[in-house]
Amino acid sequence: MIKELVKDEAILSQPCDAATAKDAQVAQDLLDTLASLDNAACLAANQIGVSKCIVAYLDENDQPHVMYNPTLKLALGAFKAEEGCLSLEADSKVTRFAKIKVAYEELAEGELQPRKQDFTDWTAQIIQHMIDHCKGKLV
Repeated sequence: MIKELVKDEAILSQPCDAATAKDAQVAQDLLDTLASLDNAACLAANQIGVSKCIVAYLDENDQPHVMYNPTLKLALGAFKAEEGCLSLEADSKVTRFAKIKVAYEELAEGELQPRKQDFTDWTAQIIQHMIDHCKGKLV
């Protein structure tokens, strides 16, 4: 179901709770909402009003992916970037990393399965943005 975007910084600045397999509907709502937005590349659950550590993003081929409980394990190649956010009016200057390793969980056959994956460039940048959302950190 498509959800309305949250813009309340008090809500967005709260760290999210760990997600479980029971949060599958939240993940689907994230995918539906992301697909409904023009020029959007990623979305975190707190941006649709759910304080769970779940993110959705589009890869380089515009294919959607969901991560439950993502954590940054390795970050290389720091650079300065200016980012926009669907929940904030102004762009923000941030430090991001060109190459990252992320540990996360993926829903498979009704259970969360641990995964690790390396990401680079634009995909790495948007995933870092989403991990920040899960931590309650506004860019």
